[in-house]
Amino acid sequence: MAEKSGRDGGVQSLQRAFELLEHLADTGGEASLSELATLSGLPMPTIHRLIRTLVDLGYVRQNSNRHYALGARLIRLGENASMQFGSWARPLLAELVEEVGETANLAVLERDEVVYVAQVPSKHSMRMFTEVGRRLLPHGTGVGKAMLAQLPAADVAALLARTGMPAYTEHTFTDPDALAAELKKITGQGYALDEAEQELGVRCIAVAVPGAPVPAAVSVSGPSGRLTAEAVAHLAPVVQKIADRLSQQLPVS
Repeated sequence: MAEKSGRDGGVQSLQRAFELLEHLADTGGEASLSELATLSGLPMPTIHRLIRTLVDLGYVRQNSNRHYALGARLIRLGENASMQFGSWARPLLAELVEEVGETANLAVLERDEVVYVAQVPSKHSMRMFTEVGRRLLPHGTGVGKAMLAQLPAADVAALLARTGMPAYTEHTFTDPDALAAELKKITGQGYALDEAEQELGVRCIAVAVPGAPVPAAVSVSGPSGRLTAEAVAHLAPVVQKIADRLSQQLPVS
């Protein structure tokens, strides 16, 4: 018997399978069948059939507690998609470097971590430790805080409960309440600052990319002696402008 078409003309089973993957991601990557039934509104037999297919394909795995989690086969797809996003954004990052004279980065939030997917270095000789492919926890980076500020407070609390808040430097936020206050400040001013929180002697200005397919942020980073507190006042609007242009030029799926 042929599958019914979904609301967008796709095969209904395929649509539902992707929705289940999205629900698993929304729960932090693991859920029981009953939780998936509540989230999706689908009958239990339908969920069981779809989940078994996803398990067989490696996109979902069953844990010892009988909960289901996102499978390892998704990692390659996600990483390739993130890198494609970074490649597409590089021209605007190069424009940002030309305008501000400091290294520009694009990062996304993936599996509770910040992943740097593109970078255009400045012409200065200072070596930056951040590089494409590097993963860090979001509470300790400017891009991470910019992305966290876009999320509901409950989602941020759940993420921090999973990751903890280890210190990268003595300036890293390690208290959830202090970070929550910082995120409110970021929301109000429209950009995040990393004040030597991830790397001593380095300041970063970061702005979330509105409407990105995954949480994403663009940033400029440089030594605190060059990227001074006074410089932030006129550089932050430039980073905001590039983030807005990235949002406006997002590829349409």
